[in-house]
Amino acid sequence: MKILANDGIDPLGKQLLENAGFTVDTNHIPQDELFGKLQGYDAITVRSATKVRKALIDACPDLKLIGRGGVGMDNIDVEYARSKGVAVVNTPAASSLSVAELVFAHLLSGVRFLHDAQRRMPAEGGTNFSNLKKKYAKGIELRGKTLGIIGFGRIGRETGKVGLGLGMDVIVSDLFEAPKHLSLALSGGIVVDVPIQQVDISELLKRADFISLHLPYTDKPIIGEVEFGLMKDGVGIVNASRGGVIDELALIAALDSGKVSFAGLDVFENEPTPRQELLTHPKISLTPHIGAATNEAQERIGEELANLIIEHLKK
Repeated sequence: MKILANDGIDPLGKQLLENAGFTVDTNHIPQDELFGKLQGYDAITVRSATKVRKALIDACPDLKLIGRGGVGMDNIDVEYARSKGVAVVNTPAASSLSVAELVFAHLLSGVRFLHDAQRRMPAEGGTNFSNLKKKYAKGIELRGKTLGIIGFGRIGRETGKVGLGLGMDVIVSDLFEAPKHLSLALSGGIVVDVPIQQVDISELLKRADFISLHLPYTDKPIIGEVEFGLMKDGVGIVNASRGGVIDELALIAALDSGKVSFAGLDVFENEPTPRQELLTHPKISLTPHIGAATNEAQERIGEELANLIIEHLKK
């Protein structure tokens, strides 16, 4: 059987598939060429770039499996594929810690102005050092602050654990009932259960000092002008979930007014061409959709995805 890893796969995953007798092609096929070329494969694996929609599924009647290396599957018509007998699998747990750590990279950057200082130091560090020191000398600590997590799935829970480990209070909002505590592993093999509180989203917006979003793709923004109005003055917000969850124009207005002190964005409405106002804003910490892009996460994703494919296609 032939597998097209159209958005790549970790070498460990590729080796596992080849050891199981599959042929794995890692040469990327552009989206508009898949209708003709995917018909020569039994399975396709994707990340967030390649889209597997109804029309493509219909054009490839011999397709047996679609694998998504990662959590969200909004780039795949999942239910339609399954209705046509095509298995759809993903790896929801493999990248959770990597995304959570990136959230805190943005938070720590925001509270100490690292993103803006890095922009300005090369040009002004030699001539304006004292003024820059004064400008960036009003940072704050995360310890003792309230972290509000909207969406409390696997990634949200890992984010909560990191926050608790830093001494933050964690409140969460989710459509489903959240666990009442999170288990933290300490040195020496000690595990402690730390309580967390679930609240409705409006209360979270009012109470949180920092907000982290962990939601699937939505047809309209979850956070817009009204929601920004409910937040504390000076709140910080991070989106490492999906572009479109935040109304970007409303975010820019909230940053300009001072309602939001900083934002950390790993995802954007218009990828791969984000709004220029976001790319140049001094209060926004930016990364190019790399939440799951650590060596450890990619290896876990490749291994888990390979085992899922082997399990399904060897039946």
